[in-house]
Amino acid sequence: MTNEWRAICDKFTNAQNLTEIESRNDKENDPFRSKYKARELLREIYCSAGLRAARLGAVEYYLGVNHVDTEELSAGQEHLMNCMKLLERCRVSSPNVSLFIQVRNQLGILWAGRDETETAQGFLETAESIYQRYMKEDGSPPTDMTEYFAAEENLLTHQERIKRFELAYTHTMYYLAQVYKNLGQTERAATYCHTTLQRQLQLNQFTPMEWALNAATLSQYYITKGRYMEGRHCLSAATVISDLAGEVPSEAAAQENETESERREHLRQKRAEIARCWIKYCLNLLQDAKKQLEDNIGELDTDRQEELKRARRREEEEEEKGRKSALLFGSEDTFDSIASIEEKVMCLFPLDFTEARSVFLVGQNHVTQAKDYFQMDGYVTDHIEILQDHSALFRSLAFFEEDLERRCKMHKRRVDMLEPICNDLNAQYYLMIRRQLMFELAETYNEMMDLKLALANRQADTQSLDNHTIKKFNHLCSASAKYFQMFLDSLCSPEGKFPERLEEEVLRPALVARFRVARLHSRLISTSPTVQLDNLNKSLENYKYVVQYCEANPEAGAAVETELELSKEMVGLLPLKINRLNARMDSNN
Repeated sequence: MTNEWRAICDKFTNAQNLTEIESRNDKENDPFRSKYKARELLREIYCSAGLRAARLGAVEYYLGVNHVDTEELSAGQEHLMNCMKLLERCRVSSPNVSLFIQVRNQLGILWAGRDETETAQGFLETAESIYQRYMKEDGSPPTDMTEYFAAEENLLTHQERIKRFELAYTHTMYYLAQVYKNLGQTERAATYCHTTLQRQLQLNQFTPMEWALNAATLSQYYITKGRYMEGRHCLSAATVISDLAGEVPSEAAAQENETESERREHLRQKRAEIARCWIKYCLNLLQDAKKQLEDNIGELDTDRQEELKRARRREEEEEEKGRKSALLFGSEDTFDSIASIEEKVMCLFPLDFTEARSVFLVGQNHVTQAKDYFQMDGYVTDHIEILQDHSALFRSLAFFEEDLERRCKMHKRRVDMLEPICNDLNAQYYLMIRRQLMFELAETYNEMMDLKLALANRQADTQSLDNHTIKKFNHLCSASAKYFQMFLDSLCSPEGKFPERLEEEVLRPALVARFRVARLHSRLISTSPTVQLDNLNKSLENYKYVVQYCEANPEAGAAVETELELSKEMVGLLPLKINRLNARMDSNN
């Protein structure tokens, strides 16, 4: 080894050191100081006599990355393209395959950053096929680019070479996942994301919290596709890996030390975000099970339930086999921990109350954890979204509950949860959220009212209801009407005028609310003919609104087919009822 060559190797080592280590300590007012110094050294190496194409290409590559790091993208692109040109003279082989792949990774990132997704896709897919062909035809541990300028004694072991090469390919997968996501190819994006996460664990190259959050996010894709086994696997892995990030520093420690304070904030937030992904898992699993089990009026169909239970017994035998082929995460030490979390929550549709409750409780535990971080003070929107999910968990569980009294209590829990918030929220800032809450409260009271009536009819042989029941029924009926009316009032102009034309996003809710208000007024129980008359007139007025609005705007009819049909019927029937009542009142006077 000549002195001249040793000097080149030393320059390269210095340049690497400046780029990867020294640059971390650069001052804010001179952030690229070390990178500029490294650039000078790389240029000196480039000007040395007698470098082979691959070595020259490597210097171009490092100069390219250096310019990208210092935000000089066009210059960076030029150096990276020069590297590609130099490599055209070589065929892919063990000494240069790593450079072939990494230069394309960098160009992929560069073009993706400019929103030129298809161009990025081209570079990255070529990198992928170069890797695959090399592994098929050669497969020996390739030279790492840093070794182009390393003295004999500093060459890497086979083990280290394989690791670095595999890591470069993992980056290719990672960037391709982003590219496919941006191109709207979600299925492909999910597959690449899954592979990336798997490879990061195998190579032990990951930041626990970032990895966990990526796995939790991927679970949400699987959930929307109804693939609960994969969704549960991703979430269980996210929980296990996020624990590797360590304990959350105490409040006392956080107050004394800024780094600890940032760490506390970071860990609590990310774990709360993972908890929210778990809530969505439990909620969607319950809702999808409900869709499978409900009859045409939304009650549990027991024949269907038996049929699904029989089918599941057959499936369970199959599932054991299928499970093994699913893409599993983990290394030797995390497999068992992941499996033990998976065992705590089912991934098949719950088919009865006991199973539904077990899913509900897992969801509810995560609600507590998520609310602990996303508190009302500071995270209004997040906090309310979590409460809405909690309410939806109760709603889904109530479907499985056969005891009407207990079902009613579950809906009462939803009211207690949402009502105070709905009434305290600033109407101006949180208009959309308040509308959602009003509508949900109106529907919940409506549900409770139906349950109270069903209970009363079960208990009494005759149709006569006692005063206490009537009072309770009327209270629920009025509360439901009140929230539907509040929702409708929120659509009015500041002068209190209801809009002539309803906006697309409120069209269906507004017409449904009108229809429900009409029904609720006609159901209020009263012994006073004057009150009865007043209620029937209000009812008629709202049914008429639905019919007239749909006549004036025919396209609206499609959004509320059932409601419109019933409204037309009632507009025909109610006047007769009102006339009869008037006649009775006249004859009594």
